[in-house]
Parts: sequence; C-alpha cells; structure tokens
Amino acid sequence: METDYKGRIGNLIRDARKHRRLTQHQLAELLATSQSAINRIEKGHQNLSLEMLARIGAALDSEIVALGAGPTHLRVTGPTTLSGSIEVKTSKNAGVALLCASLLNRGRTTLRKVARIEEVNRLLEVLTSLGVQTRWLNDQNDLEIIPPAELDLTKIDEDAARRTRSVIMFLGPLLHRSDSFDLPYAGGCNLGTRTVEPHMSALRPFGLEVKATDGMYHAQVNRAVEPGRPIVLTERGDTVTENALMAAALHPGTTVIRNASSNYMVQDLCFYLQKLGVVIDGVGSTTLRVTGCERIDVDVDYSPSEDPIEAMSLLAAAIVTKSSITITRVPIEFLEIELATLEEMGFRYTRTEEYVAANGATRLVDLTTSASDLTAPLDKIHPMPFPGLNIDNLPFFAAIAAVAEGQTLLHDWVYENRAIYLTELNKLGAQVKLLDPHRVLVEGPTHWSGAEIVCPPALRPAVVILLAMLACKGTSVLRSTYVIHRGYEDLAERLNLLGANIETFRDI
Repeated sequence: METDYKGRIGNLIRDARKHRRLTQHQLAELLATSQSAINRIEKGHQNLSLEMLARIGAALDSEIVALGAGPTHLRVTGPTTLSGSIEVKTSKNAGVALLCASLLNRGRTTLRKVARIEEVNRLLEVLTSLGVQTRWLNDQNDLEIIPPAELDLTKIDEDAARRTRSVIMFLGPLLHRSDSFDLPYAGGCNLGTRTVEPHMSALRPFGLEVKATDGMYHAQVNRAVEPGRPIVLTERGDTVTENALMAAALHPGTTVIRNASSNYMVQDLCFYLQKLGVVIDGVGSTTLRVTGCERIDVDVDYSPSEDPIEAMSLLAAAIVTKSSITITRVPIEFLEIELATLEEMGFRYTRTEEYVAANGATRLVDLTTSASDLTAPLDKIHPMPFPGLNIDNLPFFAAIAAVAEGQTLLHDWVYENRAIYLTELNKLGAQVKLLDPHRVLVEGPTHWSGAEIVCPPALRPAVVILLAMLACKGTSVLRSTYVIHRGYEDLAERLNLLGANIETFRDI
C-alpha cells in the first residue's frame, strides 16, 4: 500500500513536470538535487519528506502537498440535472492582459468585474512589489490600479512572478520604463523554445534584447532601434500579439503588426489601449496598425468582456447532464464555430437577440439549452486561430463526444501531450483512446459511473473531468483542485446554484 502511495505521488510529480515543460534535469537543478533522484521520485522508489514535497510543489506550481491546511478536493454526487440561470463572468485572459497593460498608464486604471482567480492574485502581488497600488473596490470585483511615479524593478516579488505564466507580458510595457531590467520566470521557458522566441522576435524591433540565465530574463533596451517595417509574427499567438501591442502603444510612430491574433483577449486589450489614447486600426483582423503615444497619463475606466471559455464550460455542463439552463451574457462572436459544430451533432438551444457588452463592442446573447440526443460529427474537431474553434474549448468536446452516438476524433495540434489527460475520463466510464500526443478518439454514448481521480495539472482537462462527474452515477472525488482555481472563480459553488451536488473538503 505504501509503495502504491509513493507511485501515485510520483506520477503526479511527473505529470506536473511535463505540463511545465521541464526535463528531469531542469527540475533537479531547481531543487538542487540530482536527475537520478528525480527519476527515483517519479518511479515511486524514493522516500519523500514533507519539506521536499512542498519544495517540489513550489517549483512546479502544483499543489502536490500544502503544509498546514492541505489541498482542497471536490466530492460530486450524481447524476445531476441542472436548472436555472447563470451569468458568464468576465474573461480571465483579458483580465490578465489588462493588468499587464496598466503599467503603460501613469494614471489610474479602474477595471470592472475582474475575474478574482489565482492567476490574477499572483499578478497583483507582482504589481504591488513594484510599488503599484492595487485595491478591490467592492463585491462586484471592481479593481483600482494606481502606479507610482517610478517603478522599482529591483523589488519584484520573485516567488509570485515565478508562479504566473503571464509575467512574460511585462516585457512589452517595461521596455519603455527602463533601459535594463530583470524579470524572474518559471523554469523551462528557455530562449529558443516555442513559448518564448516569438516574443523576442516581436519585441526586437523596439530595441529589446533578452538573455535568459539562472531563471531570469535579463533585458536590455537600445533606444536607437525602432520598427522600420511591419512586424510579422512567426506565430499567431495571443500573448505574443499582446506584447507587441503594448510595446507599440508607447512608441509614438506607427507600427504595423501582421499575422496578429484577433482572439477575444487581444480585442479587449485593443479597446483598453484605445481608451488610453492609442490609435489602433484593424481590431478583429490579423493586421493591426498602431499609432502610439509618447506618454500615457489618463484616468481610465474599462470593463473587460465576458469569457467565452467559461461560457463553453457551462454549455458542456448542460449538454453532458442533458439539462435545460439559461446562460446569460455569452460572447457569441467567439463561440459561433463551437455552436455550429454542436448544432451539426444535434444540440438544440434558443438564443436572444444580440446586445453589446459593457466594453461597447463585444456582441453578447443569452442562450437556453435543451436536453439533446447527440450524434458524432462526420469530420474531426480541431482548433484554429480566431475565428476558428478556440484551442481552449477543444477539451470540452471530449466530454460532449462521450455522450454522443458514434466515434469523434479530436485533434489538438497546438499542445504536446495535453490530449493525454482526456483519457482520465475512462475512469468514469468513457471510451477515450489516445492515438498519439495530439489526437484522441472518443466513442459514445457513455454510461457514467463515479470514481476518484487526481486533478490533472492542465486547467481545461481538469474542468472537463469535473463536468463529467456531474453526470456520473454515485459519488466521485476530484483531488487537489488548485489548478481549477487558477482559471475559474467559485465554479463548484456556482454549479451548486444550478442544482449540482459538489462538496469542497480537505483531508484531516
């Protein structure tokens, strides 16, 4: 039994390490131990102290163990039929981008209804350490941000910075504030890898050069360098586009960005920058023309739009449980392909006329779902850059396909190995076959039954498992759910308001 327990912990550590894109050698360096020790730990052949478990958890930003209170788990009793109405919260990814962009403004930024999630909390800790005043204004989650006259980059909260994937988006705003600065980063993001090099190529035209050593980005800015021709992004990434936009916002000339992402969080950032006085043509397209300001010092009030990924989560909850619920404030323009795909599978729903979000631009509707019998689509389901099916919405189709008659092929060509976590649905009775690191074949319909599962380290697959548990007969347990809190605010509590039976608990 003891060996089995060590093996489970080892598997959890291995999965979290791979999710952070770290090799065993890189994790060993972070922990000042040997690669062979990490290998033994992951195979369950090593005794571990609580101190070592806590250090591994901190290095991997995964709640493998929490000293004191202990990790939180969810107990789900089903099967569930949901009913009632639920409002979509504002976009997590837009909120994160806007927090970074607030560094461009020397005046006060007030953001309305910000998602109060762990990723936002970490960024607020980083901003506070730089001398930025931040405070929640009310229970509506309105957030006020007031920067100091000068940022003190020497006092950055390294621990908080390493626990957020978003710190790389400080490069664009900060290159205008200092000729040289250091930013901590989470291990594994070495220059030249897919995650970082596109940022460098987008920001070099503004004079930024970055060397990555010892877990720090060492940034130097050559003020003589300015964009002389259009910046062509080698990858149509959301955060890469946002970094280029923020760099262009304080460049007083006109910058053209080609192959830009036109995804929801990028559009929200554009609308915020326009309020700051930046002129941007082409919002919603792949070519952005940005005329920046030499200095930005305005008091601005902005409302980020609703989160299409959360809206898709709620749709999936209704479909998997064959429930009729009303989902309000759905950002329809970022879910049109998903809904068209669901309609082909036999999903039935009604929708209101479109109305405009509080940002004055994004189109919203209210959707009411109907219990529907689904069949597998004729073609595979795969993501594409906006206006295609969103990569973060793809995992939800695993649970949806599991309740549909026939075989569905899901192709996640973007992320290495994220698809593997979807096979955890098999423990609940699904038939999900992993074909390779990018493709799974799902056969339905499924007779769901409860099981105990350790939360995978990837956010969307973790939520997919939780939603499938709603349809399971009997009791299910989802262990160590910190990753869900990174991207969702009070998800279990809000599902309970619709009739779910989800209990949060800790081990004694």
